[in-house]
Amino acid sequence: MKSINSRIALIFFVLLFSSTITRAQEIIRDTVVAPVKKIQTNQRQKIDGIIATVGDFIILDSDIDKSYLELSSQGNSVKDITRCQMLGKLLEDKLYAHQAIQDSVKVTDAEVKGMMDERLSYMVGQIGSMEKVIKYYKKNTEEEFRSYFFDILKENKLSSEMQKKIVEEVEITPEEVRNFFKSIPKEDLPLFGAEMEVAQIVITPKVSDAEKQKVIDKLNGFKKEVEEGSSFATKAVLYSKDPGSSSNGGYYKMNRKTPFVKEFKDVAFSLQQGEISEPFETDFGFHIIYIEKIKGQEIELRHILLTPSVSEEAQNAAKDKINLIRDKVIDKKITFAEAARTESDQKETRANGGSLINPKTQDTRFELTKMDPSLYSQVSSLKDDAISQPILDTDENGKKSYKLVTVTNRINEHIADYATDYIKIKELALKEKQIKAIGKWFDETIKNTYVKILVEYRDCVLTNN
Repeated sequence: MKSINSRIALIFFVLLFSSTITRAQEIIRDTVVAPVKKIQTNQRQKIDGIIATVGDFIILDSDIDKSYLELSSQGNSVKDITRCQMLGKLLEDKLYAHQAIQDSVKVTDAEVKGMMDERLSYMVGQIGSMEKVIKYYKKNTEEEFRSYFFDILKENKLSSEMQKKIVEEVEITPEEVRNFFKSIPKEDLPLFGAEMEVAQIVITPKVSDAEKQKVIDKLNGFKKEVEEGSSFATKAVLYSKDPGSSSNGGYYKMNRKTPFVKEFKDVAFSLQQGEISEPFETDFGFHIIYIEKIKGQEIELRHILLTPSVSEEAQNAAKDKINLIRDKVIDKKITFAEAARTESDQKETRANGGSLINPKTQDTRFELTKMDPSLYSQVSSLKDDAISQPILDTDENGKKSYKLVTVTNRINEHIADYATDYIKIKELALKEKQIKAIGKWFDETIKNTYVKILVEYRDCVLTNN
């Protein structure tokens, strides 16, 4: 077996490319061929630069250049990435997208439009204006650019959905994790950076019944207007406080395994197609849901989220309460963990003494170099057993709360240890198993797919043949 370093390199190469490359390809049918012109040597010269075909998709030589530019613009180093490697990734993405169409993987226009609005907002923020974005991609009008970009994003989405489908049922057993770790030569064991475990206590200002009723009445007004012919999607764009869906008209596609809060899922799956829910409450605020489509175990919905206003009096009361909790912990009248269990308003951390879960790894450890900057700034200067001053926190929905944070454990930089780093080792083992599953899928799928690579790239050694 190859060393862990080369295996990890392969894993991160795949993950990097899957998430960062914006493909700039055109889509044509197989019957279209590259126009050629005669030159004195009787050789043929490509006018449009087509270098490969996968099913109904083509790859242009310029696509490789655009992929390099895209990676570089996001701050990634491309000096060690060869044109053959870049072509290999583009070929893989085309095969994913081609097979997704064969397998009837559905990607709706609403999903793609939401992705496009999000990406365009980011691009405009980075480049400065929509006009500069259009010029960067060498298009004449915004309409031409949107049409071009829509096709790219739809192909990307097809590709990513196909990848998910391939690996979604790949699981790893403890025995496989143990064998994976044992197979790594001692000198090749990975080095894990310094980490810490963090706990917090959260106190949320109480919202008055009157403020809650204002929001409920407003949502009921939206519901009535939609039932009389208004657009639910338009109201979501104008009024919803959910940053994840408001620009997309409140759209979500979900099944019973989708990680939404229980109250939201319970309401969503109790409705019929075309039905609008009554206003209901979650930790995020108050919602109404409109069911757009039901397809077997999957539903497509739109929702509007509104959050009640919090009075200054309620905010001050929350600050006084968290100061009192801090004093009790410092005076050793109660431990931080006990205070979190009995006083914290955050359900996700309350039961385990306020311990935070790393969303990337699903364990309690946060590697310092990869920690969220806002969290790092709150804990980096804390000494052992120290407790922060009350921090006024505002989440992405604009909801305010006060919190105390403390560092409960510090782990120095160290060589991988099976017992200590089981979750990280399990993740690496699972990634390797997923890569093998993808490799097997490629072997089987390529046999049934038309693939053509032009002469100058046929000597490339491609990861998945």
